[in-house]
Amino acid sequence: VQLQASGGGLVQPGGSLRLSCAASGFTLDYYAIGWFRQAPGKEREGVSCISSSDGSTYYADSVKGQFTISSDNAKNTVYLQMNSLKPEDAAVYYCAARLGYCSLYGYDYWGQGTQVTVSS
Repeated sequence: VQLQASGGGLVQPGGSLRLSCAASGFTLDYYAIGWFRQAPGKEREGVSCISSSDGSTYYADSVKGQFTISSDNAKNTVYLQMNSLKPEDAAVYYCAARLGYCSLYGYDYWGQGTQVTVSS
């Protein structure tokens, strides 16, 4: 069972990135995939989540209207489209999987993280 997060990089303020979380060893059908981020010196923050069971989504207030989560079950991959990026969005972004519906807790599998840097 593995989650592979990718798509991070250096972007200027106002720019966009799309993160990918590719799952292997299990199918997304009964799982929720969450995106979390952690900046240096800060606590980990739950950013967004999508539940494959019913397609429901969750966004932290800090990213509502800015980030969009989507799932391609045929590719077993979840995406996080991040627009209008700000320096405060810079962090290591992790994806994680849990059975059932979205939650801030109870994730069984974690990806390795991908660095997002927002700087001019």
